[in-house]
Amino acid sequence: MSGDQTVEISPVPLGADDAPAAERVVAAVLGSGSWGTTFAAVLADAGCEVRLWGRDPEVAAQVNFSRRNEKRLPGIELPAGIRATTDARDALAGAGLVVVAIPSQVARATLAELRPHLAPDAVAVSLMKGVELSTDRRMSEVVMEALDLPAERVAVVSGPNLAREIAHRQPTATVVSCVDEETARYVARACSSSYFRPYTNRDVVGVELCGAVKNVIALAVGIAQGRGFGYNTTATVITRGLVEITRLGLALGADAETFPGLAGMGDLVATCSSPLSRNHTLGKHVGQGLSLDDAIAATGGTAEGVKSCRSVLELAQKVGVEMPITAGVVAVLHEGMPVDEMARGLLARPQKAEGISAER
Repeated sequence: MSGDQTVEISPVPLGADDAPAAERVVAAVLGSGSWGTTFAAVLADAGCEVRLWGRDPEVAAQVNFSRRNEKRLPGIELPAGIRATTDARDALAGAGLVVVAIPSQVARATLAELRPHLAPDAVAVSLMKGVELSTDRRMSEVVMEALDLPAERVAVVSGPNLAREIAHRQPTATVVSCVDEETARYVARACSSSYFRPYTNRDVVGVELCGAVKNVIALAVGIAQGRGFGYNTTATVITRGLVEITRLGLALGADAETFPGLAGMGDLVATCSSPLSRNHTLGKHVGQGLSLDDAIAATGGTAEGVKSCRSVLELAQKVGVEMPITAGVVAVLHEGMPVDEMARGLLARPQKAEGISAER
């Protein structure tokens, strides 16, 4: 990507009189999980009118009357500018910004049901990080197809954005990616605040692949740490994991500059290092000997990498890209391979030169 395609968006101090037009944006957030609720709070703090949609009436009532979502964000007080509802028509009515934060593998069916209620000029934003099973579609592609939108009206938000830290208003940066620069800027203005700093990027393919595959690498890191391996192993898996992400991205036409940035290395480090990451946590449970079902129950919430690791591997195989860490995660989680055998297999691979192109 050339330098003139990346635009820095300055953060907007809360309550600033000269804030951009975010306060005029009506935003519907689809999904009242931890990330959906957190991003709803980000939008509200940036001045948007926010409607949070979910299927759980108890969560909706709690958000409306207590400004909390104790089920997903215990102890966090939400801003006053969020109204929750279980009525999709109500949430979407007149919303110029539609943010999708639902589990990736049910996104297509859910969005298809909601399409009739979408405003004619709405911009959709995907917060989802995965690759759809059976189709190998990236989430922005699923959104475009399910909502019948052109690529110019679909954006992606991805970066080192652990929900609970952002809910506490800890400073972070993110990437807003869209093939249309004006759409990316519109979304960036809508979520820019004193603690949430968006940058724009036109490399949707690279940004989305980073977000999807980093969950798989986080599972591998968690598995290794669950077996008692230390920082050397962690650093090795993260570094070689970035090689896998980059290799796949380049094969699919992504820009090389995306991978060392916020959506690439930034998100990978955050997800692989933090106990707040569900993928890292689930991997750790598996490494400690729990079955996949028990690890899912112990983790709570959705660990996207569990399902998307298979679709990521299928996508890599289609384009002839070797991804040994991803293949190892699939083998352990879905094919019954013992964790120690996965480690031995990775270490026994033929010696090659280090580099992105060495194993393509």
